[in-house]
Formats: sequence, C-alpha cells, structure tokens
Amino acid sequence: MAERLVECVPNISAGREREQVERILSDLAATNVSVLHVDIGEDANRTVFTYVGSPADVLEGSFALVESAAKHIDMQMHHGEHPRSGAVDVLPFVPLSGVDLFECVQLAKTLGQRVSSELGLPVYLYEAAASGPQRRNLADVRRGEYEGLAQKLREPEWLPDFGPIEFQPRFGALITGAREFLAAFNVNLVGADGSAARKIAAMVREKGAGSGPHLAGVKAIGWYMERYGCWQVSMNLTRLEACGLAEAYEACRKCAGTLGVEVRGSELIGMIPKQVMLRAGQYYEGSQTLAEGDLISLAVTRLGLSALANFEPSERILELALESKLK
Repeated sequence: MAERLVECVPNISAGREREQVERILSDLAATNVSVLHVDIGEDANRTVFTYVGSPADVLEGSFALVESAAKHIDMQMHHGEHPRSGAVDVLPFVPLSGVDLFECVQLAKTLGQRVSSELGLPVYLYEAAASGPQRRNLADVRRGEYEGLAQKLREPEWLPDFGPIEFQPRFGALITGAREFLAAFNVNLVGADGSAARKIAAMVREKGAGSGPHLAGVKAIGWYMERYGCWQVSMNLTRLEACGLAEAYEACRKCAGTLGVEVRGSELIGMIPKQVMLRAGQYYEGSQTLAEGDLISLAVTRLGLSALANFEPSERILELALESKLK
C-alpha cells in the first residue's frame, strides 16, 4: 500500500429513509473517494460510510457529504436508538497509509473551518483534534445530544470550535476529529431485559460502575434492536491492541452468565482491519497452526458474526476490500 491514503468513517443520522441515504451516497460517490462500505442501521436510524482516498480527495468528499446531509436530513424529525448531536453526527479521519495522525488532525480542522464558513454550521473537534482535554472523549462532546444542543452551544465551556453558537435545528452540530482504528462491535443477548443489558455494558465498559472486568478502551451501552428482537451490548473498542473482538465477546459472555443471560453471536458495524480479525482467530486457535484465511473463518464462526446477517470477509475486512477496489 504505497499510496498516501486516509480512511474516513462518517456516521449520518439517517437509516430508515433509504432515499435520504441514497442521495447522500450519490453526492459522495461523485467525488474522487473510493466508497468501500455502507452500513445502514434502521433501528439506530443511522448509517456508517467507509471511504478512502488521498488526503485532499477525502477532505473534498467529506465536505460534499456534510453539505448533502445538510440538504437532505432534518434533525427535527429524527428519532433513533443511537446517541447523536447532528445530521452528520461524527466524522473521523483515520491514517491508513503514508499519512500520520497529525495530518488527519489538520484535515479535521480544515473541514471544520470550511463547514462553518460555507455552511454556517457549528463544529466540535474531538479525539486527537480536540482543542482541550475535556473534548477528547466523543461521549462528553455528544452529551446532551441533539435535544440539549441549543443550551450546550451557549455554555462557555462548550462553545463550538468553529461556527455559530446559534442552534441550527435542521442540522444540529458536526463533530469531527482524528483517531486511530476502532471497532464498532455489538454482542447479541438472549433472555435479557433492559436492566440486564445495561448492567453487562457497565461491567465491560472501561469507566463503568461497580464490579466487572472494565476492559481497556471499551465504551459500551445496552440497547434494544427491534429489527432483531433482542437486546445488545453495543461497544466501541478504541484500544484494539489492549482489547480485541474475542476478549470483548468473551467478557460479555462471562458477565451475562452471572445474570442468567446468554450471549449468541455478534455484529460488526462498518469495516475492520485484517490484523484485528487475525488476532481474534488466534485467540480461539489453541494448539492449531492455521493459515490466515482459516484464522479469519474461525473468528467469524466463534464470534457469531453471521448471526444477524451474512459476514463476508472480502467486503468487511478493510485491506481485502481496498485491494479489490484499487485493482
């Protein structure tokens, strides 16, 4: 992978109205980025795009996406299970090849300046691009969500990094920044209610209350997915070198067991680096010595990644999809 490439993984607040998603995707695809995956979540009413390109192309594509979302999404009509603050809720730049995190920080800041000046929208910076330590954590920046944004914008400690403090009811606010890879990973629960799901999430969450493994870099909530008819522990694994898919899955299984709840399969949202899948396969490998393809298959099976929808490695593993797209 000799090219200078940046990955971008924006989450937009649309998923139930396919026409909205298709219009935004069309505007994004008209730019020079390579769209690798689109993950539409109906219950969350949220869609995750994954695209890559040169720094300049990803910057242009990202602005086109925000501009399109501002036209086609009205947050005054939005309801969904996932926390959110705006039509484009979060838009992270991720270094992929020949680019470092600092350059991705500059992309986020440039995008924020342009969105504020050309579209008149408030913008917050988070993670590596954050303007202060209290703004690094996405959950802190998003706290209060869209419904509390009008008040938050006027609080001295939460003035936007760019753009007006006046509430923009159609759009809300954009949160953009730079980070390394993370995994959005949901574990399915059988025999759980909301209380149990939230307790399990608190047990595995790094900053959760009470007893539990409190896994490094794990953010977790318990939510109900009506489409699947089950509660899930919905996690972001933000330090994959410290806690991977298998570690998180087995921790959920153990914690669920203490409450008489069963874990049955999982789902990945968006895409995942190949090394993360290989590590999960190695976790379950035991005394065997397996080839890469077999390790990936083992991970898919043991994590139950096809429990809700077919998991196709060639489409969901970043390097494999990128290799196919750039041929």
